[in-house]
Amino acid sequence: MPDRPTTIVVPLPTPDPFDWPAVRAYLASRAIPGLEHVEEARYRRGVVVRGHATLVEVRAAVDGTPLELALHDAPPENVGALTTLARRALSLDAPDHATAALVLGADRDLAPLLVARPHLRAPGTWDAFETGVRAIVGQQVSVAGATTVTARIVHRHGEPAPGIAGQAIAGHAITHAFPRPEVLAHGDLTGLGLTNARIATIRGFAAAVASGTIRLEHAGGPAHGGGLDELVASITAQPGLGPWTAHYVALRLGHADAFPASDLALRRALDPDDPPSARALERRAEAWRPWRALAAAHLWASDAARRTPRRPVGRPQGHEPTRPRGPRSV
Repeated sequence: MPDRPTTIVVPLPTPDPFDWPAVRAYLASRAIPGLEHVEEARYRRGVVVRGHATLVEVRAAVDGTPLELALHDAPPENVGALTTLARRALSLDAPDHATAALVLGADRDLAPLLVARPHLRAPGTWDAFETGVRAIVGQQVSVAGATTVTARIVHRHGEPAPGIAGQAIAGHAITHAFPRPEVLAHGDLTGLGLTNARIATIRGFAAAVASGTIRLEHAGGPAHGGGLDELVASITAQPGLGPWTAHYVALRLGHADAFPASDLALRRALDPDDPPSARALERRAEAWRPWRALAAAHLWASDAARRTPRRPVGRPQGHEPTRPRGPRSV
């Protein structure tokens, strides 16, 4: 009989306190079937590091620490990289959070949001390429729609993960890791619900990442402002990719001053009845530098909280009105 997969458990010390419910809710609303699954107290997904697929599980710990990371069938030499990746994905090491809160708390609209969610952090990412593809898929469609199409991409081109296939919680199997850039650069994306323009954009983005033209590296905080500018420039140089996509990806990579000003939810959060233009919001956000990513996280959370109670019975989760038009947080 083959050896049973081993599990390595690593403590994940968190800021005190840490808003796990907010992080869990964000992950749950965007979970891609077959790639990830979220429950009340744990999150699972497939991750490939150095060519090896590992089932990673973030869960409420039982030994006194707020969170712990369980790595199923992970080579010992990958444990450090997987732990660092988990901390970045959960934004556990967001720099100078208290300073950012002081700056943003001086704004009349942001101040009550920070009081309501003092421990909220900008969302990170497990896989920046995956986040970029999802952002392209999500242009002008709902969160639910982007999730559905992205799942189709994963099931057609994702890397089957023999070591984690069949692992499941409540019947939800984790079967794949996200496709590699070199695969999607030439992959067949027809018949998945994408327009020809979106297909071309995804392929171009994938090719640029595979070649190193776009370098999706995690940021180190506001001191890396040049890194943000370079990343945005490299993304927007690609056909079909604009500032919204570039800043959204940069935000998820930990760039503290990234701010996708044209995002519909950000504009709607400031005025749901008459959202400001992207240019007006960008001018307003100048006072929030160099912490605009955290401001975006609070505005997204505020918009989601405002809209959820208003959803009529029978309206599907993730449905968006047709007006005003604009990119959405995906």
